[in-house]
Amino acid sequence: MQNKPRHLIKSIYTADPRGHVYEGKIYIYPSHDIDAGIPEDDTGAHFDMRDFHVYSMDDAAGAVTDHGVALDIKDVPWVGRQMWSNDVAEKNGKYYMYFPAKDKNDIFRIGVAVSNKPEGPFEALPEPMEGSFSIDPSTFKDDDGSTYVYFGGIWGGQLQRWKNGKYEENDDLLADDEPALCAKVAKLSDDMLSFDENPRDVVIFDAYGEPLKTNDENRRFFEAAWMHKYKGKFYFSYSTGNTHLLCYAIGDNPYGPFTYQGVILTPVVGWTTHHSIVEFKGKWYLFHHDSKVSGGKTWLRSMKIVELKYREDGSIETIDGMADE
Repeated sequence: MQNKPRHLIKSIYTADPRGHVYEGKIYIYPSHDIDAGIPEDDTGAHFDMRDFHVYSMDDAAGAVTDHGVALDIKDVPWVGRQMWSNDVAEKNGKYYMYFPAKDKNDIFRIGVAVSNKPEGPFEALPEPMEGSFSIDPSTFKDDDGSTYVYFGGIWGGQLQRWKNGKYEENDDLLADDEPALCAKVAKLSDDMLSFDENPRDVVIFDAYGEPLKTNDENRRFFEAAWMHKYKGKFYFSYSTGNTHLLCYAIGDNPYGPFTYQGVILTPVVGWTTHHSIVEFKGKWYLFHHDSKVSGGKTWLRSMKIVELKYREDGSIETIDGMADE
């Protein structure tokens, strides 16, 4: 496989791909971009996301199977609109989908849906997870079997509305010279249906041991948290949002703190960057998306795959987001 990104699906628009290896295959859990028919804005109202498809691949360079709709908004009683990026974790032969959506009060919460198969269909619980908020849940299973969920996104993802520990309709960020808003992490309960603890901040430090600041827009967290482990180290990766980079930081445990390392992916066609990193058959892959297929419309995205490579020191080689297939 050439180290150039390739699009996986062109029949519908798929974004925010979260990949995992289950039952010897790669399963991909993207969001489904549907144009709401209204002007683009910072709240993401132009994303009319109503369902989730699940995809699988027997080989990273091979064909992609569409398993159809795994969860539909009409089957989730608490949701008002906008089911955004989801992810799926496995435990004891069951599969748990974590997904954000706005409730009837237009506040983002995180729901859980359960299936006996990695491709679904998934059945949602009638209420969101207690204490959940914001967007972009992603799951990480550590070597001891503990599973963690990482989440959060500023601007349209409403993370800034929780900066004082409770929901406020105040979209102001912290001051430019203050530590930036952080992604959140919480260990999941044994039944995988709730947080086992209060969510904690995922703090990212610079090389001098100082937390990244609000105005450090080329390095600070914006959305799309993801965790993977490589040679005993914990790699926290994320999107910088308005500066269109995928970056990563490294720590010694799932909670951090993490030290900023560099850029994984340079800007793509389209505003947002959202990803996952997966090991499969001895190689590592980056799943992400761009808007080339839709002709550059930022809210109609298509998921892609590219091989991800490490240097001898454990750093990640930067991938050109504009590279052609």
